[in-house]
Formats: sequence, structure tokens, C-alpha cells
Amino acid sequence: MSTFTVCLNPLPKSSVCQVDFGTELSGLDLENLSDMDFGILHKALYENQVVVIKNQKSLSPHAQYELTRRFDPSAGIYSHGKSIDKRSVLHADLTTIPHQPQVQVIGSGSVDEYEGLVKLKLKHPHHKAFHKHPISAEDDAEFTHFYRWHIDSAMYNLDPPLITSLLAVQVPQGRRQTLCYDDGTNTELDVPLGTTAFFSGYRLYEMLTDEEKYFVRTSKIEYAPHPYIWMSKAKSRSNGLGIVSEGLELSMDGLPQFEDSKIKIYPMAWKNPVTGKLAMMVYPTCVRKIHLENGEVLDDLVEIRERLYSLQRRAIDPQFVYPHDWKEGDLVLFNNHGVMHSIVGSFKEDEVRVFRQCNMAASRPPMGPGDSLPAQ
Repeated sequence: MSTFTVCLNPLPKSSVCQVDFGTELSGLDLENLSDMDFGILHKALYENQVVVIKNQKSLSPHAQYELTRRFDPSAGIYSHGKSIDKRSVLHADLTTIPHQPQVQVIGSGSVDEYEGLVKLKLKHPHHKAFHKHPISAEDDAEFTHFYRWHIDSAMYNLDPPLITSLLAVQVPQGRRQTLCYDDGTNTELDVPLGTTAFFSGYRLYEMLTDEEKYFVRTSKIEYAPHPYIWMSKAKSRSNGLGIVSEGLELSMDGLPQFEDSKIKIYPMAWKNPVTGKLAMMVYPTCVRKIHLENGEVLDDLVEIRERLYSLQRRAIDPQFVYPHDWKEGDLVLFNNHGVMHSIVGSFKEDEVRVFRQCNMAASRPPMGPGDSLPAQ
């Protein structure tokens, strides 16, 4: 059994910082993780939502897969399936490791060889291709946006992974950017280059009024079929929290063939399987309808998006956002049913970034408010 030490993650500290999640664990042999140590890791993740384990650069893709799958032993297929349609907005962002197809290589820049892949041209998602009002080209090196606040998931046919693991293999250091919300609030946030930003769905739920909590607890979200194709022509808000409503979504007739039985309808509030706490977890980019407690179905996208935005916007105020400052060898695991996250930043051509991402479609849908906790 390894020596296991739990300490608070070095989160940004200021007089207004209210980030209440995240921890750093040390003393783990992840290639040979005992059941006892995994039990501690499992508990730490669901109590802290984001877990950082440093100095894991030598972790093999297979060990990363096995560690990630251990949180959901019945899972096995990558979260978006065996292949991603070329029309999907995700298609250019992911490269599958041939000998471990549940693990993807993501990043930026040219890489001669990595894990059996040769002459890689990694493309970091840049908000200029997705936002209605991107940062100007002349200011791109200094300023940036949240790219897209999201839950890792296909949101059609397959259920959202329970957790995601991210490993930093190569990270350019030394440069920071000013993140501009550009949403009429004059809000800015100083961030490390290429940070991954997180906010807590549990904190968001706690910030709601009693009336808002009731709405969230009793309503369900219907996501669009093939959502990343459906919204491929639409543009995002500048703070990455949902779509600008311009009627650019594809019609149902314009989508690949889909089955109604595979359309996902999830609760707006997801229950933590260890603590029982509720998180407001809604992926605003992919939302198509809201199902109310009384059976009414809301389908006006403009009204739906404004209503969700009024609920979720408070969660991305700077004091509630944790922007991880990546170092090579950082392994970050996060509760994909409890926190939302966003890619951030823009890299220069000579700034090479190599990450490995692993998540798998869950063996069960998210737990709703009325679901019983599993036996521990």
C-alpha cells in the first residue's frame, strides 16, 4: 500500500476567491493502485470534484485508461463513440491513440512522433472559429475567451462519462493571458496560457433562489440529436456560456439519421453518488427543449437559452472559477457529473502543447434528485 497524503490544491488566492473545490493527492503508484488507495482516491474525487496528481509524465496510456475505467468498470467505449463525424465541431480537435482508442491526444503544434502517431498537427480549439465576437487578431496573443463551457459527452446515444482524466505531457511555460468575458460586465481574469477552467455545479445550485432550485430539481433538459452537428453553424457567446440565437442550427432533416430513443433527456440537477449533493448540470450549447414538471415542453430556443443563461452566468464569476496552471506531468481527474469546464487560450506556432485525454461513455445516466445513492 502506498503512502497517501491529501493536501489542498494551490488554488488562486485573493480576498474574493471563493473556489471551494479541488485537492492535490500524492504518494500514489497509479500503475499499481491498490483497492484501498483507489477507495481513497474515489472518495477524494467525489468530495472535491477535481483531483490533481503531479509528476505522472511516465504514466502509460493503458494505465491512464485503466485508472479512468476503474471509476466505472462497465464503461469501455470512448465518450463520443468509435468515430466522430467530419461535420462535427469536435472532429478537428481529437486524435486517437491507435493502441488505446479510449485515449485521445489533444494540444497544439507539430509533433514528429508520439505513441505510434507520426507527424501530428495538433490544433487547439480557438474561440475565433466558434464565437460570435472573437478577440481581434492583433490582440490575440494577450487576450482570450473561455472557449465553451461544457460537460464531456456525446449528449446523444451515449451517456456522459462519470469522470475525465487529463495528462499534461508537454506544456509551454511563462506566458499568461487576460481572459475577457466581453459580456457587458467588464469582467476579466488573469489566466495561465492554455489553462483548463472549472466551475462547480454544486456551488451553482447553492447560489440559486428557492424558486430557481425547485425549477432545476423538477425540470429536465432534452438535448438535440447529433448536437455537435446540429449547432455546427451557430456561434457562441463571448464568455463561452451557450449559443447566440440566430436560427443557424440545422433542421432535423439536415442531420444524419437519428433515433428518437437515443435522444438524451436528463435532469437539470445531478446527484453526487457519494455526498448526495445536487449540482446544476446543463450543457447550454446542446440544449433543444426543457420538460417541466407538469408535462409542458418548452421549445422556444431563444427563451430557453435566456432562461438558462440567467441561471448559470453567476457560476462563472471570477471568484468561482478555478483555472488550473498546468505543469508537465500533471494528471487531473474531475467529476464530469459535478463540474463544468472550458478550454482556454491561444498558442503561437512555436508553442507546442501535448495532452492526453481519457473518458468513456458511462454505464448509467446521471443520477437525478430522486435517485437513491448506491451502496458504498
